[in-house]
Amino acid sequence: MHLLRALPVLAAMTAHLAAQSPGAPPAPPPPPSIQGFGLSGSTTIGTQYLFRGLTQTDGKPTVQAEWDLVHPAGFYLSTSLSNISWFTDQNAGIASAPTSLGSPAGVGAPYFPGKANSAGVELDLFGGYKWGFAKDWILDVGLYRYLYPGTYDNLGAYRNPATTEAYLGLGYSWASLKYSQVISANTFGVNNSGGTTYVDLSLAIPLGDSGWTVQLHGGKTTYATKANPGYFLNGSTLTGDNSLFSYTDYRPGIAKEIKGYTLTLGASQADTKSRASDNDVTVYENAFGRNIGKDRVTFTIAKVF
Repeated sequence: MHLLRALPVLAAMTAHLAAQSPGAPPAPPPPPSIQGFGLSGSTTIGTQYLFRGLTQTDGKPTVQAEWDLVHPAGFYLSTSLSNISWFTDQNAGIASAPTSLGSPAGVGAPYFPGKANSAGVELDLFGGYKWGFAKDWILDVGLYRYLYPGTYDNLGAYRNPATTEAYLGLGYSWASLKYSQVISANTFGVNNSGGTTYVDLSLAIPLGDSGWTVQLHGGKTTYATKANPGYFLNGSTLTGDNSLFSYTDYRPGIAKEIKGYTLTLGASQADTKSRASDNDVTVYENAFGRNIGKDRVTFTIAKVF
């Protein structure tokens, strides 16, 4: 989950610090706790699930939920759930003869006849430590595990999309800078892609006490220049390497809190490549001829509890 995961964690830490400040107003009742960890969460519905500029639902609606355990000392553990379609939407064939990875048997070797793949849910597990080391400054370090329960019987040139990242973030007031690096062998199903990095700068600028927040985000995904001939070989022609999966994404947006609900409207742009050099092997173009990056507008409604 990637829409509001920081809100319950920051809310719990803010309440804890406010309760310790001299002259502060009475703190709200503490959230339910488990072994000293406060329990909170959020639910989100949206026009699509957007992750780092890429639609995970082919532009279709999303329903998401997240649960967070946060300790006053700064430790946290979270899990989230969302519908997806991006993995099986990928093109197991080529642009001139598209075939969904959900049922790729017609492509031929290395795919097997009579076998399919299914992956309709993303389950995330992540945890770490947030250290408020100075006024308005927070250091965040942790691990993220992306899981996609499903059936993977006919992957061919792909790999199981389960991915593990380590991350280090630095936040000051409404600004945050975060560095993430994949420490698993593969990145979201791309073979030989361990070490992929993502760097993002995000701003959430409150407009006084109006309840409006201006959001600005920029990120850079970098895949190393590693060979992946099982994917990029078209007949006898090698059309590229994993560096073709690298891209930059941007997203300006506006959010408004209304009676405990956060409404967010954002426009994103990702310079994702549709195809490789032969204009036939696809990169971010799915089996339906759509680039899952490029220009997108997303609207979400979220509730933190």
